[in-house]
Amino acid sequence: MYWLIRLVNTAFMIYRWIVLARIIMSWLPEVDYYNPMVRFVYKVTEPVLAPFRQLLPAIGGIDFSPIVVFLVLDFVRRFLVRLLISL
Repeated sequence: MYWLIRLVNTAFMIYRWIVLARIIMSWLPEVDYYNPMVRFVYKVTEPVLAPFRQLLPAIGGIDFSPIVVFLVLDFVRRFLVRLLISL
C-alpha cells in the first residue's frame, strides 16, 4: 500500500510542476506555441485551469486561478492519501 501512496504523491507533484511550467511560460514573450512540449503542457493543464478561471476572473490582468488549482490539488492529494492510509 505504501507504494500506492508514493505514486499518488508523485503524480500530484509532477502535475504541480507542469502547472508551474505553464505559469512561467505565460510570462515569457517568445514562447513557441507550436512546440510539442508547450502544446503538451497547455493540453494537460487547460482542462483543470479553465473552470477555475471562469469562477475567478483575472484581477488587474493577473490570473489567480493557478493559486486556487494548487490549493485544490493539495486538498485532493491529502484526501486521497488519508483514504489510502485508512484502507
